[in-house]
Amino acid sequence: MPRYRVSATTSAPAETVWSLLVDGRAWPRWASGLDELVEDRSSGLDPYGRDRVGTVRAFRTGRTVTGERLTELVENRRMTYEDAFNLALQDYRAVIELERTPAGGTIITWQGTWRARPGIGWLMPFILPGVMQRMADDLAANAAGAV
Repeated sequence: MPRYRVSATTSAPAETVWSLLVDGRAWPRWASGLDELVEDRSSGLDPYGRDRVGTVRAFRTGRTVTGERLTELVENRRMTYEDAFNLALQDYRAVIELERTPAGGTIITWQGTWRARPGIGWLMPFILPGVMQRMADDLAANAAGAV
């Protein structure tokens, strides 16, 4: 099963990073690879930006819409999600872990596993690690800017 593991460090505290992660509506503002949150394909979005386990968040990149279902939330420490619908991946599962640094910042570790679907899925081991590193870097930079 293919996998990736990327990380980024920010000067922002874990609480700031967490607030960006748990709010699905915020993702397109900080993630340069996401064009928009597709609300009519999402379900359970919290109006106050605190999505819960079971929420499905659909994101559009170009003409492609993919959905993720939140499966675990440990406040300020860990978010786990899985694919709800994805044309290129199946059985996708990702974990984002936040670890406080001695200086008060946060190490963001983002890792995932998946199985490729027939078609373009074979490209994902070459593409996905770079995409997810950019996501982690974008999250770290935006969290630092929010402090």
